[in-house]
Amino acid sequence: MPDTYLILLCVAVFAFALNFFIPAGSFDTVVNTVNGVERSVIDPATYRQVAAAPQGMALFAEGGEIGLLNFPFEGMVSGSKWGASIGVFAFILLTGGAFGLIFASGSVERGLFQVIARNRRAGSLYLVILCGLFSVGGAVFGMGEEVIPFTLILVPLLVSMGYDSITALLVTYVATQVGFATSWMNPFGVSIAQGIADVPLMSGSGPRMLLWFIATALLTGFTVLYARRVQQYPQSSLAYTSDAVFREKRQSTDHLRTMVRGDGWVLLLFAAGIAWMIWGVVERSYFLPEIATQFFTMGIVIAVVAIVFGLNGLTANKAAAAFKEGAQQLLPAAMVVAFAKGIVLLLGGDDPSGASVLNTILHWAGESLSGVSGAVSAWFMLLFQTVFNFFVTSGSGQAALTMPIMAPLGDVVGVTRQTAVLAFQLGDGFTNIVVPTSAALMGCLGAARLDWGIWIRFVLPLQAGLFLLASLAVIIAAFSGF
Repeated sequence: MPDTYLILLCVAVFAFALNFFIPAGSFDTVVNTVNGVERSVIDPATYRQVAAAPQGMALFAEGGEIGLLNFPFEGMVSGSKWGASIGVFAFILLTGGAFGLIFASGSVERGLFQVIARNRRAGSLYLVILCGLFSVGGAVFGMGEEVIPFTLILVPLLVSMGYDSITALLVTYVATQVGFATSWMNPFGVSIAQGIADVPLMSGSGPRMLLWFIATALLTGFTVLYARRVQQYPQSSLAYTSDAVFREKRQSTDHLRTMVRGDGWVLLLFAAGIAWMIWGVVERSYFLPEIATQFFTMGIVIAVVAIVFGLNGLTANKAAAAFKEGAQQLLPAAMVVAFAKGIVLLLGGDDPSGASVLNTILHWAGESLSGVSGAVSAWFMLLFQTVFNFFVTSGSGQAALTMPIMAPLGDVVGVTRQTAVLAFQLGDGFTNIVVPTSAALMGCLGAARLDWGIWIRFVLPLQAGLFLLASLAVIIAAFSGF
């Protein structure tokens, strides 16, 4: 597969070429009040073609105008601190740096390892606990690549308990992606999508929490039933041959890290920071600037506590390095947001009342879906996001690329923007368990010494079940006006 940036460049060239074939158009907007919040949405009946013929576009524009060669810079500096692109760009970098500080203490990792060590003899209950923990990790802070070291620990441990490496992948990586897909607050997925779609952050948390509970419970039940079958009939496992290397040696718990003095304070502060954030969004309508600052504050306070207690040998300089490394790890995701916004600008921008090729495309898409119900339109949005995730697996990148189109398209076809965000997150998250373009999936399969071909044979029925659940969720959301 080509790199994400190569895909973005090809999309940019395609968007540039559309200006020579599609005339610009515009819409009028109307103000709708939903749950007491006023929001401008497109009035699909007011579309008009602004120019008689396509107007083309400059290759290199001057004076701050948009051209093909200008799209990365213009995309990066567009918008305001309240949304795409510069606001989302800053939000991703600051939040990434904050998580770098939080994880630098090692307390979160040791806390999870402690749960693993203390509950290894709990049988099926152990698998239930692990599924719940890693699903929460995916929902709250978007665990992805971070789950690879836990896979390294749990594969030999679960094999020694009579399970197999597939069971380990189910309770670690798959659980994180189920949590990611149904999250109500993940800062790298649903929060970015809601910000771009001009939907209040963390709105709709109640239904999403219910969906998270249902999806996690279904995954847990599936995992327990599968694990019991493997215990009874070990050779029925598709991973039986590749697991031979793990069966040859018993897993010791000596290397499982125990919690140290100060870890409890860090975990308490982390929980308090999340509670503060939820309060701010619910009671004070906090948005990107405030939430980014809350993450930054939480990271600084936790780093100070970690330095005082000497956790992981953390010093002030090491904390600063951890902040930079955390931000650096998310810089590619932030750049994807900037490039995606530049592509939207190549199409004329996302202002419905302005002349743009994007408005004409939205009009045509709306006309093609005019004969179907909102529920069917919402399902097609889910299908599109599911397929698109094969090419761009980054949650923040997919949100930046698709939500500027999906959100106003929802206005045109009678689907709420909240439902459009739900279709995005379900299509993005659930398919992460199968797409070979996911670095996190391939890393976890490498840790389990499992070939992707074997994994896909096992996981396709589960993927089909998750897609069915996602389909029911978006259809119900569309019917209920979520």
